[in-house]
Amino acid sequence: MEIRVEPLRASHRPHVEKIVRAAGVFNEGEIGVALELFDSFAADSGTGAADGGKRALDYEFIGAFDAERLVGYACFGATPSTDRTYDLYWIAVHPDAQHAGAGSALMRAVERQLVARPARLMIVETSSRDDYAPTRRFYNKRGYEEAARLRDFYAPGDDRVVLSKRMGAVVEHSSFPHDAYE
Repeated sequence: MEIRVEPLRASHRPHVEKIVRAAGVFNEGEIGVALELFDSFAADSGTGAADGGKRALDYEFIGAFDAERLVGYACFGATPSTDRTYDLYWIAVHPDAQHAGAGSALMRAVERQLVARPARLMIVETSSRDDYAPTRRFYNKRGYEEAARLRDFYAPGDDRVVLSKRMGAVVEHSSFPHDAYE
């Protein structure tokens, strides 16, 4: 499988839905949220943005493609009211493309974009359920560490696990925070 990563377009919506449904870990409410975020992105991107595309998107979507087939996607965005912190809202890979490098390619692409901006911190939230253990290992292998755990957040016995990774180290704090990096 040769994976390439590129931005998604509104026309990819049915493929995004197919991926989140096939993943087998998301319930109908979570699938609805994934599609709601995609619809917000599609409405804001390109000519759909109220300001003609001049403002930053709330949600950014990139896709992992094998030839012309979308096999995975990531959704991320700047965390409002923070100093260069970003959230990874979703990353999902179709089961028949898992373990082929699509998830890793998506994470590398997101992180490259964030380092170039320059982002300071990436936050990922996931579940503590057993079926999310491979997901947590995926993040741990890429340098994400557990920063917080909210017990019974999603449901009894299903904690919210918050992981974080520093994208760059601030050397000094100044009135111009974007120019103080190692």
